[in-house]
Amino acid sequence: MNVSYKPQMIVPKFKGTVEELLAEKLKGMQTNEQFVSDVIKPMNISHLMNNLVTELSGGELQRVALILALGKPADVYLLDEPSAYLDSEQRLIASKVIKRFIFNSKKAAFVVEHDFIMATYLADRVIVFEGDKARDCVANAPESLLSGMNKFLGLMGITFKRDPTNFRPRINKQGGRRDREQKKAGNYFVLDY
Repeated sequence: MNVSYKPQMIVPKFKGTVEELLAEKLKGMQTNEQFVSDVIKPMNISHLMNNLVTELSGGELQRVALILALGKPADVYLLDEPSAYLDSEQRLIASKVIKRFIFNSKKAAFVVEHDFIMATYLADRVIVFEGDKARDCVANAPESLLSGMNKFLGLMGITFKRDPTNFRPRINKQGGRRDREQKKAGNYFVLDY
C-alpha cells in the first residue's frame, strides 16, 4: 500500500525555490491539468514559485506541503493538522481542496485536525480517542460524523449548534436553554437547524 504523509511540523530543508521543489517531488503532477485546476490553483501559490522554500512563512509552507502530499500517488493520505498556520479563509479553501481531491481520486484519507469547523467539514467518519492522553488511551472504532462528534462532545460536556446563516458550528452557552435541551436529548452535536 502506498502512503502519502503530511507531518504536523514542517521543517523547510529544500535549498531551492518552490517551483524547483514541486518539479523534483511531484514528478510531472505540477503540470497535470486536473491537478493544477483542483489543487495547485486553489491553494494560491503561483506568486511563491520563485521564492526559496527556506524563506516561506508557516502558512505558505503549509500550502506547499499539502500540494506535495496530495501530489504523491498513494492509496492512503495521512494529513496531520492541515489547518496549522492557515488563516480562516485558507482553512476553508484547503478543506475543500482536500475533500474534493480525496473524493475524485476515490482514495482514503486520515486527517488529524483540531480546527472544529475544518474537521466537521472534512470528515465522513470519526475516530474518538478516550482515556488519559499519552498514558492509557483507547481508539474507538470509526463511526459516523454525527455519532462520533456526539460522543466526543459528550466527553467534553459541550454542545454545538449550526449557525443558521453560514452553517458553521457554534458552541452553545454553558447552561443556556439550548445547551440544556441538547444535553437532555443526548444531542451534543446537531448537523441541521
